[in-house]
Amino acid sequence: MTIERVFTQPTHDEEHYLTSLRPQRLDDCIGQEQIREQLQIAIEAAQGRGEPMDHVLLDGPPGLGKTTLAHVIANEMNANVRVTSGPAISRQGDLMMLLTQMDTGDVLFIDEIHRLNKVVEEFLYPAMEDFRVDYTTESGIGGRSVNFSLKRFTLIGATTRSGMLSAALHGRFGHIFHLQYYSTDDLTRIVARNAGLLKIPSEDAAIQRLATRARGTPRIANRLLRRVRDYAQVRGDGSLTPAIVDATMEILQVDALGLDSLDRDYLKALITHYDGGPAGIEAIAASMGHERDTLEDVVEPYLLQIGFVIRTPRGRSARPLAFEHLGLTPPQSSADDSPTLFN
Repeated sequence: MTIERVFTQPTHDEEHYLTSLRPQRLDDCIGQEQIREQLQIAIEAAQGRGEPMDHVLLDGPPGLGKTTLAHVIANEMNANVRVTSGPAISRQGDLMMLLTQMDTGDVLFIDEIHRLNKVVEEFLYPAMEDFRVDYTTESGIGGRSVNFSLKRFTLIGATTRSGMLSAALHGRFGHIFHLQYYSTDDLTRIVARNAGLLKIPSEDAAIQRLATRARGTPRIANRLLRRVRDYAQVRGDGSLTPAIVDATMEILQVDALGLDSLDRDYLKALITHYDGGPAGIEAIAASMGHERDTLEDVVEPYLLQIGFVIRTPRGRSARPLAFEHLGLTPPQSSADDSPTLFN
């Protein structure tokens, strides 16, 4: 039986569901205290001067709230927000259309900003710095460049791979925030808040048990809450209890640490095919039949966070904790492997 992976990108219906639970103001946000405090200061300072905020870069693994924070910033600034993504802006004309529609103080949110192509990225530089663009109306000998003045706006970029941003683009952001994985306590509060919004009767122990399986990620916590709610509705009386949570997690093949079948397959491939490593990510992806990007973006960040895997100059290596979790004995070479990190 094929089990749906609950940690991939959200579907349209799930996105609508998750959007309904998103905080609208900074005071509604839970976790990321340092970032919230810095944003509060930046927002109040900009409002006091009657100016738009400086451009903001939000960096971190998927599901930690970058899109939510972008909308919260726009709400706090009483600004309109236009949403797009790096892959959606393929030509200068696409970006030009967005920029010329911006009013003073509006927010332009570009998700996956690291995927902007080079020509579009360079076209963005003067818009960010001087609020103007030089647009070539026609190609070839007859083409001419027209200078357009733009209204002052705030660009918010989100990326899961800040290392892929050019230094020129990275340096043009006035605020740079790196979102961390959430603590179990913060996730427990998030799940409790959202269960209340959805009017789901819940026991405290069930809320905490669900939070521990959310991999430090609010998006995953919300999806697991949805799955548990469905199970409670069909197999229970609609209430969330520890037994209901455990039964749902068993069906989803999510273990006590939040690892699912794909995470365990990754660890088993690294351990059984390559004796725990080191092994290159391309080799691991080929042995699993998955794309490299899926492993790097979805699987590895959490395994690195909890110390199950490290990156070395020679490739990925499984650590003793990973062997222990799978009930395997680590070979001596794996236990003695150099812990030198490689990003």
